[in-house]
Amino acid sequence: MSDWLFNDPPNVAVLTTHQVLNGETILYVSHDEEDGAWQFHTGEIIGESNAKVVALKRIVELDHSVMQLADLPLGWVATRSEAGTIWQRLKCNSRL
Repeated sequence: MSDWLFNDPPNVAVLTTHQVLNGETILYVSHDEEDGAWQFHTGEIIGESNAKVVALKRIVELDHSVMQLADLPLGWVATRSEAGTIWQRLKCNSRL
């Protein structure tokens, strides 16, 4: 993939939710400092029963705008209020 911007490969496992996989908008992204894991959520509090593991490529297919976050440093999150708005980046000072 010549246009792949993430340092992680397209098949790396990421955390998301049933809601994202069913078309709800991704509003919250984290790049966890502890293990380098990526998380993609709707911004709502999620339960363990809603958690899903998918390939990063699947998330990009669902919402190409997350490619703008490929350089999000470890320990940072990005949020937005709705689809099409600018991602706001924030360094985390505590576990989420």
